[in-house]
Amino acid sequence: MDFLYFWGHISGVKSRHWTNYNKNHSCYLCDLLLKNLSVFVPLWRIFLDIFPKIPIIYIMMKKIRKVFYFTIFAVLFVLPIILPAWSAKIKIDCDRVIDEIDPKIYGVFMEPIQFDPERFGMDDTSVHNTMYGTLYDPTSPLADENGFKTNFIEAVKELKITNMRWPGGNYTAVYNWQDGIGPKEERPVRKDLAWGAIENNHVGTDEWVKLNKSMGTENVVCVNLGTGTINDARYWVEYCNLKKGTYYSDLRAKYGNENPYNIKYWCLGNEVDGEPWIIGYKNAEDYCKIAKEAAKAMWQTDKTIKFIACGSSYYESSGKWVDWNRKIITELRDVADYISMHRYWEYTEDYDSYMGHWAMDIEEKITTTAAQIAIIKNRYKPEKPIYISFDEWAPFGRDILSVLAVAQFFNSFIRHADVVKMANYTLLTALLANDKDKGTFKTSLFHTFKLFSNNCLGTSVDVFVDCETFDAGDYKDIPYLDVTSVYSKETNTLFINVVNRHKDKSILAEIINNSGAFAGKASIREVNSKDIHAPFTYDKREKYIPATKEMEVAGNKFLYSFPAHSFTQIKLTIKK
Repeated sequence: MDFLYFWGHISGVKSRHWTNYNKNHSCYLCDLLLKNLSVFVPLWRIFLDIFPKIPIIYIMMKKIRKVFYFTIFAVLFVLPIILPAWSAKIKIDCDRVIDEIDPKIYGVFMEPIQFDPERFGMDDTSVHNTMYGTLYDPTSPLADENGFKTNFIEAVKELKITNMRWPGGNYTAVYNWQDGIGPKEERPVRKDLAWGAIENNHVGTDEWVKLNKSMGTENVVCVNLGTGTINDARYWVEYCNLKKGTYYSDLRAKYGNENPYNIKYWCLGNEVDGEPWIIGYKNAEDYCKIAKEAAKAMWQTDKTIKFIACGSSYYESSGKWVDWNRKIITELRDVADYISMHRYWEYTEDYDSYMGHWAMDIEEKITTTAAQIAIIKNRYKPEKPIYISFDEWAPFGRDILSVLAVAQFFNSFIRHADVVKMANYTLLTALLANDKDKGTFKTSLFHTFKLFSNNCLGTSVDVFVDCETFDAGDYKDIPYLDVTSVYSKETNTLFINVVNRHKDKSILAEIINNSGAFAGKASIREVNSKDIHAPFTYDKREKYIPATKEMEVAGNKFLYSFPAHSFTQIKLTIKK
């Protein structure tokens, strides 16, 4: 192997490659042969021309020629099959800044959703509520002093979740916040028309705020602009944010909460364009009227608050969602600080469709809305910017494929850090899996979320990816590698997030730093599963912890092979 190293050195295959081939010398040999192939072949032909008539040399050459041609055959046809394809380049430039990543993209959404098996066509016979009995259960040995389970509270703290959007959701469209204040035994019992539950209102405004306080997260409140009124909205702000001296602020104090909550972020309704499912549907014109007037009254009550306008969530085939968003951004440009976006990664049996179609769909929704914001900004010159709040998102499924979807969601948010400034994962209680006999446990989804929320804080920087592509329906030339990069100038730390979307093949990529050199060791976390459809189980919970390894890196380039259907996060130190 010393000879190979020397050969590589004089051929331009540097020792940095050798370091990363230490577990597969054949990769190094393949690289050397390919590097020098253009030299060997002409020399071989000259050799044949000079010595054709010397018998002993001619006989030796015949044997050598067979070996040579066999070697060339192996290099060109066999090694590419048995070795990972070196088919990708990832170029990172820390000087090409997209924008600072807003920590608010690491938020969650929570809503009391009742899953009735009969209503949803499920085989299970048990009725399940995401709030009552799951997160809120004063009788549970896990309950804190407010009745919320500490396993979820501790999970949120570990993930460093920054905010929680509540109380819904479709639930909000018929919700009267005044039903959820005062002594619990006196609160009215209602039927929740969104999910069919009988709602006792034991979790109301004061309880939601206490839950956020115990988790260390910020409140994001969604008001009812479906069946609710402008007064309902402004009185809610009064109850939450004003000091004593008004009817509703005094009522808050009367119920044991003297200090105001100072809730900053308020959503102006939820999915009000969803005509087939939402109660209190409005067209764009009617929504803009009530949202503008509600915001006016709410802001006059507390001039420190910020608003999230209701973007479209009804992505039917005609594309009317584009028209809705254009109207909302235009009419509410001086009111809204954000426009909301909701999208769920739906399950399909076709692997490429699941992995490719939905990734491109999410990108399309963000880039289209971002372009509309830019156009309105250029046309009207509003006094303040408007951003995207992706305040409902999640994949369907509980296997490694759903984990790769989560990673791609986060990659999209990071890639568009200049416009996506808030996001909320659906739901808080979905962060942990649950075994009905053994309790909750952390899956690969939890650990992947943590890799992003704990590490990817700083600046989103530009990434160029050159790799093989695939098609998924109408979406063409989808890169197999989905890559983002996050740089911290204070610590000179770089995180590279890579999803290999290929179902079967690993991809060997050359990673190039265009703005400096790598130094020291690369720390690598890898999330993967041999069986892409294996459901998460309690007994295998230790196996869901990401695999960890290190490798020496030097110079501004190194190689890494990304396994099939995997998520990899690489931590590096940059020397500029």
